[in-house]
Amino acid sequence: MKLYFHPLSGNSRRVLLVAAHLDLPLERIVVDLTTGKQREASYLGINPNGRVPVLDDGGFVLWESRAIMVYLAEKTPGQTLLPTDAQGRADVNRWLFWCSAHMAPANTVLVQENFVKQRTGRGPPDPAEVARGEALVAQTAPVLDSHLAGRTWVAQERLTLADLSLAASFALAGPARLPLEGYANLRAWLGRVQELDAWQRTAPPMPPPAARS
Repeated sequence: MKLYFHPLSGNSRRVLLVAAHLDLPLERIVVDLTTGKQREASYLGINPNGRVPVLDDGGFVLWESRAIMVYLAEKTPGQTLLPTDAQGRADVNRWLFWCSAHMAPANTVLVQENFVKQRTGRGPPDPAEVARGEALVAQTAPVLDSHLAGRTWVAQERLTLADLSLAASFALAGPARLPLEGYANLRAWLGRVQELDAWQRTAPPMPPPAARS
């Protein structure tokens, strides 16, 4: 299987986490987002959205990171990341969809302003955008933090796709300066995910800030 990805992409990271946890070999093909490779015709022929990641499994091309996560789990006999019963699967899917609709977009604002701009030389953070991102995190983080009270994992009392999907959205929490100080349950859970072998194996090298001209 081939995976078109970028090492610092949270969407790519969640797929890499699943593959690492399930010991699935992937041929990794880097799509350089900083030079616009994702907008070239050759790549748009693979994913018309111009985004990463994309999985190519023997000619079956699949984009959308959470769809890829589910696909990899379903291909793996004996896996425990995705429940087989209807209610268990619905529980995990609930958090996959919530992450896509709420948590990831909120975090992405601060990732772009406080991290990506610095690394790509696109100027300083926009204070208005930073304030907007912090307000979005203040809406979403309490939901996850409250849910995690008394829980080790997000769903089904075990590690699932829900944990890996959500944790990938926090992969750049430090350099993005996500305001997580008041969310002890969330931070404890994130620490548990970060101790996983799959997390350690998929940690990307952190590039230096772009030189200013």
